[in-house]
Amino acid sequence: MRLLLDTHVLLWLHTEPARLGTVIAAIGDTGNDLYVSAASAWEISIKYALGKLPLPEPPSSWVPSRTASIGAVSLPVDEASAVAVADLPPVHRDPFDRMLVAQCRLLGARLVTADPVFVGYPVERLVVG
Repeated sequence: MRLLLDTHVLLWLHTEPARLGTVIAAIGDTGNDLYVSAASAWEISIKYALGKLPLPEPPSSWVPSRTASIGAVSLPVDEASAVAVADLPPVHRDPFDRMLVAQCRLLGARLVTADPVFVGYPVERLVVG
């Protein structure tokens, strides 16, 4: 199974893994392919720069080291993903969430998330909680 981690799931995995409940087993299953989107790295970097997300080290080292530590593949934001956002229903306007949905659809992945907003999108989810 292909799993794309929502930004908060990546953060919780490294700071509060108990919040992930039973989903942590799917994340730790070596038979699953894990992905972390560059959109999540971008979101983390913005929040860090604004002082809204404390990290033990800058995002330039934190994100790649944590992505590698879980055996995930870094998923770039490419042209196909960017234009696929236009095909999504107007559920909400968060560009990071919309990119994750577009990437999941193109990759054939499930989105691992605790965010209920994704119910309105045409994407398979693995729900935390």
